[in-house]
Amino acid sequence: MALTPLTPRALNRSTLHRQLLLERAPLGVTEAVRRVVGLQAQHPGSPYVALWNRVADFDPKHLDGAVSGFELVRSTLMRLTLHLVHAEDYRAFREGMEPTLRGSRLHDPRFTKAGFTAADADALLPDLLAYAGSVRTGAEMKERLEAGRGGPVENVVWRMVRQYAPLWHAPTGPPWSFGTAQAFVTASELPVLRDPEASAAGLAALLRRYLEGFGPASVPDMAQFTTAPRGLVREAVKALEGELEQREGPGGTVLYDVPGAALPGEDVPAPPRLMAMWDSVLLAYADRSRVIPPEYRKHVIRVNGDTLPTLLVDGYVAGVWRPVDSGIEASAFHPLTAGDWDGLAAEAASLGTLLTDRDPRLYGRYDHWWTKGLPAVETRVLPY
Repeated sequence: MALTPLTPRALNRSTLHRQLLLERAPLGVTEAVRRVVGLQAQHPGSPYVALWNRVADFDPKHLDGAVSGFELVRSTLMRLTLHLVHAEDYRAFREGMEPTLRGSRLHDPRFTKAGFTAADADALLPDLLAYAGSVRTGAEMKERLEAGRGGPVENVVWRMVRQYAPLWHAPTGPPWSFGTAQAFVTASELPVLRDPEASAAGLAALLRRYLEGFGPASVPDMAQFTTAPRGLVREAVKALEGELEQREGPGGTVLYDVPGAALPGEDVPAPPRLMAMWDSVLLAYADRSRVIPPEYRKHVIRVNGDTLPTLLVDGYVAGVWRPVDSGIEASAFHPLTAGDWDGLAAEAASLGTLLTDRDPRLYGRYDHWWTKGLPAVETRVLPY
């Protein structure tokens, strides 16, 4: 019997369920990160806010410990951005991202303009990784690269090399484990680089995990999540044939999923949430309307890629938030009910405990987006 096509709202509820956003889960931080695949982490405070949204009785010290013990590791992966992932997932994820990272970093025009080639990087990488067998500062790593090169290298070269190399960021201190200073250590289990078979297997493993954490989803969705070329994504999906099931989405879209995955009813209540900046649910789909109403997308995802911290009401983006001196300033893009505001106020009071102990002005450097105008119909300061 044919399966009933999935509605947009059913897909929204599936995402929220798999991303632990329908209710906070009684999980440890390492298991929670594994369940949601990974957390985008270019702002070091965002994984803390993301897990606070997802884990019951979240204690930030547990995340500190998992990071300092390299149970959870921070490295350049999906979408060519920093992610926090489980250490045991890193190798497969990195192998899956190899063609994308290599092409975008070692063949970047800025890299080649600076007089470097992919072959140069390949020749220097073994020594650099051996040197980073112990934690090294960014300055030490650049000096080592220059010693191997036999002269100064431009900053852009070091930036591209470190983003391509299988390096983990080492913690550099409070308030969010990673500060403005950078330090690196070589991954404990090195991924296989420049091997098409290893890359194909890694991408298939990554996409299966993506469907567990974000499915059902289309090939364009999977390509958006990873930034891998659609051709490679299609090949990986084909390699998973027999391990996946197909569903029909809105407009006849072909969606893939892991067999037996939970699909909650579209009427399941979704509690309010104060989502982290760059939260993965906002960026994991080609069709962002699964969580972001189309009319709000340009206000949430800015022209340079900054993805603002958002209000989630009934499972959808309803506005943005930022910390201010007296609490959380919440700006709604459409009228909210008194019950919605009460729910957001309770979330703000809870988040305030986390921020007060760590950094009350989290995301303060992004306040300029508020001065440039947002379509708020109502703004309230929700006290801690």
